[in-house]
Amino acid sequence: MDLTVGPNPFFWSVEAVRDFYACLARAPVARVVLGELVCSKRLPFWQDEIPGAIETLRAAGKEVALSTLALITLPRERRLTRDLIEMGLPVEVNDLTALRFIPDGMPFWVGPLVNVYNEGTLDWLADRGARRICLPPELPMGAVEILAEAGRQRGVAVEVWGHGRVPLAISGRCYHARLHDRAKDNCQFVCGEDPDGRPVETLDGQAFLTVNGVQTLSQSVASAARQLGLLRAAGVASLRLSPQSAYFSDICEAYAGALGGGAAGLESRLAATTGGAALSDGFLAGEAGVDWSGG
Repeated sequence: MDLTVGPNPFFWSVEAVRDFYACLARAPVARVVLGELVCSKRLPFWQDEIPGAIETLRAAGKEVALSTLALITLPRERRLTRDLIEMGLPVEVNDLTALRFIPDGMPFWVGPLVNVYNEGTLDWLADRGARRICLPPELPMGAVEILAEAGRQRGVAVEVWGHGRVPLAISGRCYHARLHDRAKDNCQFVCGEDPDGRPVETLDGQAFLTVNGVQTLSQSVASAARQLGLLRAAGVASLRLSPQSAYFSDICEAYAGALGGGAAGLESRLAATTGGAALSDGFLAGEAGVDWSGG
């Protein structure tokens, strides 16, 4: 079992993006997914960094793929998706409409925003050309075990959400814009003020969710730290780590060390990287996603 870094869901400065991928080139991860996942309006601000990041990561021996948008709706977004196919790298599909642009039999990856909940869906995607599938983060361990075995039989590498705020929903509305009384078309990219999303509380002041432009994320940071042995035994190929603005190198090092046999102190190391947010693993091990089996 190794480590995959998913696409960055947040809107960062060009300098922050450049530094992030330069650091990832030195991190103990096997592969990296690049590209804009959440909002196509953000892409022009940092897309010029993508070729350099690809070159740096591949020179460091990392496997690199490009992500589609999570919600493809506009003609220009369809053109962007078509252009991804022509770049000569694996494409990770996070919206099934992207399959329109992928020729039958051409290998591709499937991201965690596609609902692969059963063997039939996995088989259909494998027949279509899927070679790597990151399962949705809301699946329990029993379902993960079944799908990992189905993937092994079909020659499909199965990944599991290993660390990061869980992607819960994507919308046509921009929550960040509404919070600042702005129209979506005149958002002024206010999401960039919250490099790890904006916390949302209930009316009673309880931490609840995180909003990231048009995306809703969990408030807690999901972690598979306490299920590494079970995931390895199930035949899971990789853990997926979702980018965050601080301590990400520490997170990569912590999981790599744990996978290499040095799991002592993993939970405390991870707790120090969340910025005060709670860890959770309830989708894998509990009754509710926000639960934490560590107590």
